[in-house]
Amino acid sequence: MARNETSGRVVTYRGLQPGDMGWVVERHGVVYHQEFGWTSDFEALVARIVADYWQDFKPGREQAWIAQVDGVRAGCIFLCEKDKETAQLRILLVEPAARGLGVGSGLVDLCVKFARNAGYSKVMLWTNDVLVAARKIYIDAGFELVGEKPHQSFGHDLVGQDWELTLGDVR
Repeated sequence: MARNETSGRVVTYRGLQPGDMGWVVERHGVVYHQEFGWTSDFEALVARIVADYWQDFKPGREQAWIAQVDGVRAGCIFLCEKDKETAQLRILLVEPAARGLGVGSGLVDLCVKFARNAGYSKVMLWTNDVLVAARKIYIDAGFELVGEKPHQSFGHDLVGQDWELTLGDVR
């Protein structure tokens, strides 16, 4: 538990509980549509990511967190096994009302710490260049841009980006 020095609001992080997976899918669909005009194709992608995570869950290698602000869901992040050496950070979301409280940075920090403890040597993620606030969080956490590619998805012309963070030898 952490109290935000500026706002006085209490930020906490926890694992998934009943109802969280549906919330993750629904909030991604709504927030990304409202902020970027993305179609339901994006919500369907998030639903597949969440379903795959749950179906193929690897204890000790994968984890998901929900951030809460004053006891109310305010964000999420998933860490999945890409391969034996690489973890993949997925579906980071911070509710608009919770932005500026350190929620996103806290979620990314949880992923990086978990990945180190799980023995991964690298964390990767895929995002789009229009997600400026998320990119700042990744840069601040030490991720480096390793590739970009234009694509047409979610009803828009976008530029996908691959980012990586080398964790070093943790064994």
